[in-house]
Amino acid sequence: MLATETKRIAPPKRLMYGPGPSMVDPRAYEAMAQPIVGMRDPYFLEIMAEIQAGLRQALGTNSEKVFMVPGSGSAAMEAAVVNFVTPGSKFAIFAAGHFADRMTLMGQRQRAVVVRLEKPWGEIFTAAEAQDFIERERPDVVGFVQAETSTGAYQSGRNITAAARAVNTLVIADCVTSLGAMPVEMDAVGIDVAYSCSQKGLSCPAGLSPIAVSPRAWERVEKRAELPFSWYLDLAVMSKYFEPPHVYQHTPSPPLYYAMHQGLAVIEEEGLQNRWERHRRAGEKLVEGLQRLGFQLLVKRADERIWHVTTVTPPDSVDEAKLREALLQKYNIEIAGGLGQLAGKILRIGTMGPLATEENVAFLLDAIAASI
Repeated sequence: MLATETKRIAPPKRLMYGPGPSMVDPRAYEAMAQPIVGMRDPYFLEIMAEIQAGLRQALGTNSEKVFMVPGSGSAAMEAAVVNFVTPGSKFAIFAAGHFADRMTLMGQRQRAVVVRLEKPWGEIFTAAEAQDFIERERPDVVGFVQAETSTGAYQSGRNITAAARAVNTLVIADCVTSLGAMPVEMDAVGIDVAYSCSQKGLSCPAGLSPIAVSPRAWERVEKRAELPFSWYLDLAVMSKYFEPPHVYQHTPSPPLYYAMHQGLAVIEEEGLQNRWERHRRAGEKLVEGLQRLGFQLLVKRADERIWHVTTVTPPDSVDEAKLREALLQKYNIEIAGGLGQLAGKILRIGTMGPLATEENVAFLLDAIAASI
């Protein structure tokens, strides 16, 4: 008997109220069922160019160097690190969450001198703290997480980029959770390398991750003294596929491209500002409802919170693991627990894409109230 028993699969229909992956937009699902074409088919190249244009708008950049890394958001993170953090260089990281720690590990594997400015998880960095750290360390590259999924804290980056520019330091920003649901504003903020993913604010399946590189950062790619350790994630090699004559480097997955194309089309039709506002309103409604139920917010200041990922400590009478299990079993609702030092202590609740409406938030709050 074959392990698959020649069955058609029938996964349960979950409501993805976690911090990611989020619900896939119906148009992205529909797009993934369309016919496969070749990687140099004129139709596919047209789709690819339209995705790049849509990503420029969503990321807030005019840079021509916008690519789709064939992998998850962690692959895009590693692409950013391996291309701009060289052995022996100094890599300064603003560390206040799980994904800043992951960036740290990647920098260490690059044999860089990694220095960190640390704050308690859930806090962001002030302009004075950023300036003191960068002026003291004089790093070659700075890394920060714009929307820290593990804590629910949002840091636009403006407090960091001004100090970095003053000492000619490149800035890498993790925009995995912010893209498509709240402002990234790469050019306006002064970010040199912004990377993200497909399965959160873009409402697509995981597996295709945007990365955008500013002209001054790309100049470093062209002038680098040695090749990065990774061939697959070498942006100079990868970029040749995204530009004529589209030299083969990796085999793209047309269904993932189709999905991202339609995810971006939905954003364009709604309007980016309107989409941001919808996510903001849904997040505010969720925060108000959770507080009424006795949950405590991890990120205290409203202007420092991710709109669409809310992190809370449950009341003493509520076991977070049992609550998550009850929601899954009774309502097909998925929410998440904490990561790293916050494991077992908090809940992480996402209201992204199709679920970022007042009606869907009300449904979730009713389900939580009935389960605690």
